[in-house]
Amino acid sequence: MERNEQHLDMAADVWGWPAAATYGEPGQGAFVLVCEHASSFIPPNADDLGLSQKARLSHAAWDIGALDVAMRLSQRLRAPLVAGAVSRLVYDCNRPLEAPDNIPARSEIYDVPGNIDIPQECRQGRYDQIHTPFHDTVTRVMDAAPKDAVLVTIHSFTPVYNGEKRAVEIGFLSHSDRRLAQACVTHERERGRFLADLDEPYSASDGVTYTLQKHGDARGIANVMIEVRNDLIDTTMKAQTVADHLAGTLITAKRALSAREQGQ
Repeated sequence: MERNEQHLDMAADVWGWPAAATYGEPGQGAFVLVCEHASSFIPPNADDLGLSQKARLSHAAWDIGALDVAMRLSQRLRAPLVAGAVSRLVYDCNRPLEAPDNIPARSEIYDVPGNIDIPQECRQGRYDQIHTPFHDTVTRVMDAAPKDAVLVTIHSFTPVYNGEKRAVEIGFLSHSDRRLAQACVTHERERGRFLADLDEPYSASDGVTYTLQKHGDARGIANVMIEVRNDLIDTTMKAQTVADHLAGTLITAKRALSAREQGQ
């Protein structure tokens, strides 16, 4: 996708940086894409949160490869995409204000000095500066979507977590509406290319399905969160290959879901 197709959400301009970037045209296609953890950007006034460069570029700061997958899907599906423009270490847009891990003091193997013992007013400030304009953007894009559109969020996960290897390659997660996730898993297993599972490596009980709940379940819209193991998408070429595959899975799953609901 050409860079000039990117439009920054200007709701956060008063802070000097945007909370979200959008790609594609709202209202087109049968899918709405969201990539909450697309960026490792930490605003200059945050003093790098006290982190080393290695930590700031690690998976702790963002979902490696997820934006490349999401942008390719946006092209293939002709779908609008809302992508987070700030690192989840500053504020995790896939968490509500009351979540204890929305501003993590420790993430994976890294302590985050700039997030330790922050006062409630600072937590509220980050919520107002990052979460609110990001989700306002998602709401606007969802409002413009066709009535039959579905919501898809794109994430990635590490091959090893807390010393344990993860065998699953692609996970399809849901909050409470399991329709689209189940249809995706069924079709993915039939294709047999990747080891796919339902609600892996995380599930709603881990508190990771906030965006699905807020913008999918609350509207009665079918939705799914896709988790891709990041060693499969850690280059642009690899990410595009996986995205091309996922586009087929999503199209077929949505078609099957629509047929089932119409009683065909």
